[in-house]
Amino acid sequence: MQNYSSFPMNCDSNESLTVYQNEVRDELNKILAYWTRNTHDALNGGFIGRIDENNLPHNDAPKGAVLNARILWSFSAGYQVTQNADHLYLARIAFEYFKTYFIDPEYGGVYWTVDAQGRPLETKKQIYAIAFAIYACSAFYIAGKNETAKETAIELYKSIEKYGFDENLTGYFEAFAKDWQPMKDLRLSEKDANEKKTMNTHLHVLEAYCNLYKIWPDKKLKVQIENLIKNFRDYIIDKKTGHLNLFFDENWNAKSGIISYGHDIEAAWLLLEAAETINNTSIIEETKKISVKISTAAARGLDSDGALWYEYDSISQHMNKEKHWWVQAEAMVGFLNHWQLTNDDIYLHRSLNAWNYTKEFIKDKVYGEWLWGRTGNGDIMTNQDKAGLWKCPYHNSRACIEIIKRLKKVV
Repeated sequence: MQNYSSFPMNCDSNESLTVYQNEVRDELNKILAYWTRNTHDALNGGFIGRIDENNLPHNDAPKGAVLNARILWSFSAGYQVTQNADHLYLARIAFEYFKTYFIDPEYGGVYWTVDAQGRPLETKKQIYAIAFAIYACSAFYIAGKNETAKETAIELYKSIEKYGFDENLTGYFEAFAKDWQPMKDLRLSEKDANEKKTMNTHLHVLEAYCNLYKIWPDKKLKVQIENLIKNFRDYIIDKKTGHLNLFFDENWNAKSGIISYGHDIEAAWLLLEAAETINNTSIIEETKKISVKISTAAARGLDSDGALWYEYDSISQHMNKEKHWWVQAEAMVGFLNHWQLTNDDIYLHRSLNAWNYTKEFIKDKVYGEWLWGRTGNGDIMTNQDKAGLWKCPYHNSRACIEIIKRLKKVV
């Protein structure tokens, strides 16, 4: 479990930290209220697959495994903070829908998408999506003590280990066909490189396995969490720059020059959380140093307004100065984590600045929830969904939950 006892008490007034905690607590309730009010699919069950930028629902849109798993996680984890019975009720709806329609009863794993009526659409087995299902089912068990959710999470874990784990070099392969046979296109999205191993999938397998370990402290699972942390240490983190490499071949050769500031700062705190979850003292101490190194590197992507840019191409030397919602959410947590570890006040202020930017420019003052983001010129990014295959309540609700937890020891 995360250890928050090292917060410095003399850094900023308790009053300002109380304000921060209260604001994100209020924001968590607002985020979950938006998803409660706008996304429940009363016609087909589960949740609507897409809501566009004008807040119009598309009831015929496909439903994605990642979106639905993240909805399940958000209501489950949110309930643990809010104790709002409506949130647990919606988590239960999300779990029942996911189990009924997304889990492949023949081959195991989860479908990538189903249609609006719940019929399988894209049946590929993306390890990333299965990881989020494990993460979400584990959270639902914690919230509601649903034994079926626990059993489901364990079975999904076994599927990943049976088909996705690289027995030779460790790590996890990216994707498979419906029947777990090899496939040519392994990408999560069109913007990704078509490589056999990716940072993003490993980060969220690690996150999922840690949540599962909290409810099922299996010895082999602990070993795999340790292996994942070592994968980051040995292959994924660039030893010179502290940034994360994003794409790899099966032999862990890096295949990309893209720096993703959001993933950098997200990994900085998730890696330490993983080490503390399995309570391995030597790995904890090593990971604290790694965490600081990564978040120091991520800070190179900060703009003067406190927001974190999207990414940098180290080959073309092009900086993508878009400011995406999820990147600011991760900056709030990651820089707060850095402050916790070092007592360096500048990182507390970087966390607060990310939140201040988010309040002013990312929160949707018309429809509620958060915008997709802002362009490099500061304009609202257009043609971006409010809810969709990738737009979900996970990053922003998780940021609120993490900050509430972390500040409990201070205020």
